[in-house]
Amino acid sequence: MYLNTLSCTAGSRKTSKRVGRGIGSTLGKTCGRGHKGQKSRSGGFNKVGFEGGQMPLQRRLPKVGFTSRVKKFYAQVRLSEIESLRADEITKELLIQNNIVPSFTKKIKIIKSGEISRAVIIKGLAVTSGAKIAVETAGGKIEG
Repeated sequence: MYLNTLSCTAGSRKTSKRVGRGIGSTLGKTCGRGHKGQKSRSGGFNKVGFEGGQMPLQRRLPKVGFTSRVKKFYAQVRLSEIESLRADEITKELLIQNNIVPSFTKKIKIIKSGEISRAVIIKGLAVTSGAKIAVETAGGKIEG
């Protein structure tokens, strides 16, 4: 092996554009930049976040005390989580107290995931049809 025989693997190095070499090259005259405008000029690119004069996103959003309006206000609770609670009456307050759902949760739905083997009373929570059957076969009931 000699130094003058070393070469890169084919395709590992991209050849640079040779601009300004005549009209036949497709990169002559305007060098592939089109005609006029900010992008055609040297140094003609905007700073990061510039939106063409429109108030940029980072300036539109408030810096302190922003509360998202699309925050998740609902939560799903599995049957296996209810099984681990060891309480006979399952309510929204109980689930928040035991850190199963966040405190800002407004709607809670119980889904059929896992098993439940004991009778529980579910009050004021939405229940899927599969979870309802599982609770009722275990001897529990669902109230409003």
